Amino acid sequence: MSGVTPESLALLTVLGAIVGLDSVSFPQAMLSRPVVASTLAGWICGDPSAGLLTGILLECFALETMPFGASRYPEWGPASVAAGTLAAGAGAAPGATAQMLPFALLAGLIAAMLAGETLVWLRRLNLFVASRHRDALAAGDATALAAVHWTGLVLDFGRAGAVTALFVVVLLALRDAIGPALPSVSGASAALLVGVLATGVAGGAVWKVVRTTKRYGWYFVAGLAVGVVAVLMR
Repeated sequence: MSGVTPESLALLTVLGAIVGLDSVSFPQAMLSRPVVASTLAGWICGDPSAGLLTGILLECFALETMPFGASRYPEWGPASVAAGTLAAGAGAAPGATAQMLPFALLAGLIAAMLAGETLVWLRRLNLFVASRHRDALAAGDATALAAVHWTGLVLDFGRAGAVTALFVVVLLALRDAIGPALPSVSGASAALLVGVLATGVAGGAVWKVVRTTKRYGWYFVAGLAVGVVAVLMR
């Protein structure tokens, strides 16, 4: 795996475990948001700007996810760590990040869906653990309650870390395999590619909300006008 040392892989695994735990279990401090997780992964790999750009694009998709109850949803934290690592390790050549960005974004989306399936397995495992303490829980045993909670936290932490490490290893291997076959991109073309990709993703995310929420279109127009005026007054 070019660009990632064993020490970096260990840090990325721990980061993925933390953001995976943050998503639902604890502490729900927004660390699992793509814009945060991907930027931190890029920082670990030495290119936080590439991680930030990848995280912003993934955030546009993740905004509609509501991780509560028994709903099924993509898990963005570990997937964003892997995608940010992929983009950050593209290299320092002009256009390298833009060249890798579409692949990193696609990989992040697929990884988020796969990671979401592991949450279903985790819930079933948590149910099995809780069922073994059913009588004690029904009796209000605080020790049994704490045991179930701590077991769930440890399982979630280990699951997210393992998923992150697997994604990083597999995606970096794919990058090394297909990277030489990707066409070179000039600086101007790289800027155009990134701009078009970001505009398309953000525009699609905004349109999905605008067309389904009453009077949201007017709020959007008003907010856009205020933003334009603020930029012009700088």
